[in-house]
Amino acid sequence: MLGCGDLPFDYLEYLVSTLDVPLLYVPGNHDISLAPPDTTWTPLQANAPEGPGPAGCVNIDGRIATAGGLRVAGLGGSLRYRAGANQYTQGQMTIRTLKLELRLRLRARARSGRRLDVLVTHAPPFGLADASDAAHIGFVGFLRLIRNTGPALVVHGHVHPFGRVLAERKVGSTRVVDVVPFRLIDV
Repeated sequence: MLGCGDLPFDYLEYLVSTLDVPLLYVPGNHDISLAPPDTTWTPLQANAPEGPGPAGCVNIDGRIATAGGLRVAGLGGSLRYRAGANQYTQGQMTIRTLKLELRLRLRARARSGRRLDVLVTHAPPFGLADASDAAHIGFVGFLRLIRNTGPALVVHGHVHPFGRVLAERKVGSTRVVDVVPFRLIDV
């Protein structure tokens, strides 16, 4: 399972304990501030402690993990629109995406050459959300990261379509899916 932020931690813990499956997540702009996780690449361990986040869940914000044979990376947070945790300027997120891309490139050489299968974000890539307000337009840096790493799938939250399911979008051959309120996706 993947969590794209702004979900109560006790709800994520409930899902993990009830369904007995790993859950990887990124924090959203309404989540508490979490200490930056270790950026070393390690195999997914469903019950690995990750600091103050939900028990049994793995924070992949700025990290790369493996789950179900897939390489998954994540970037949490939204565009800064007020004071609060997990909010970034376009420039700050661009730096975060460049760091993640560098780690992906280095690990791809050391592994099978494969860079990324799934990218999990809280905010959408710039211009792909059905929103025009500053808080929900998304990040430009995500577009470069997607184009350079070619994941099969990008999932994001943050944009709430209020009762309607948004159409999937594409960046090149990459599927981009808004998972609010939830989606079941075959990869």
